[in-house]
Amino acid sequence: METTHTLSTPRKIRWGQLIQYALLSIGGFIMIFPYLWMVSTSVKARGTWYNISLIPEKFSLEHYDRLLSTSLLPRWYLNTVIVSVVATASVVFFSSLAGYVFAKYRFRGRELMFVMILATIMIPSEMMIIPWYVGVAKIGWIDRYAGILMPGMLTAFGVFVMRQFIANIPDELLDAGRIDGVSEFGLFWRICFPLARPAVAVVAIFTFLGNWNDFLWPLIVINSDKMQTLQVGLSRLSQLETGADWGGTMSGAALTSIPMLIVFLFFQKQIVSGMTLSGLKG
Repeated sequence: METTHTLSTPRKIRWGQLIQYALLSIGGFIMIFPYLWMVSTSVKARGTWYNISLIPEKFSLEHYDRLLSTSLLPRWYLNTVIVSVVATASVVFFSSLAGYVFAKYRFRGRELMFVMILATIMIPSEMMIIPWYVGVAKIGWIDRYAGILMPGMLTAFGVFVMRQFIANIPDELLDAGRIDGVSEFGLFWRICFPLARPAVAVVAIFTFLGNWNDFLWPLIVINSDKMQTLQVGLSRLSQLETGADWGGTMSGAALTSIPMLIVFLFFQKQIVSGMTLSGLKG
């Protein structure tokens, strides 16, 4: 009886794992199917877009060739890269600096100020569109990179993550730096910032993806075709007077998704470890 029980236990575990893997596989396919259909549509010949089959009847790269040679897609790509990279660098630096101050310095009103910054997370960005636009228009930044970048140079999410992480860095390291004559900014730049790399990775990744996918604000603040970002430019392809260019739209969307795929494929560990280590302590 003992031998029969010993042999049947692994078999039950194996069947449970198979069912689990099967359900996960089905769920994964359902989630990835729209992306596969998008890529498939981008390589389908004109007139065969509405075939739901993932295998094109006639393979064609005409949409990619037309987008890259005759449209402003390369310029839109460049605009989006510039905005995303500059915004990410700005948010990482200023959020880290603000988080360092809130975590390691004691001053009157510190907690109240930090709570007020966090409270801005509850305000929908759509409510800030008009004040942002009025401010940008008065400065003269309409249809410029600075106008797109202005609202996202610092985020409450970045300040929160960096503050929570830096609060767990031992104060003894900073005291040792002060004894060695390191300046206050040097303590941040040479000690806290390198040690906070997991949190920096989280802030950088989410900021980059957020700016890469941003649509509403660039749509409002940009007027000329050359200054448009990818999301705004691609939306114009589906609103042509001659009809929706689904092949071009799907080809552009496939090219747009490449940076996001790279980020998720190569920085998954940084995202998980950073969100775990930042925690809710402090």
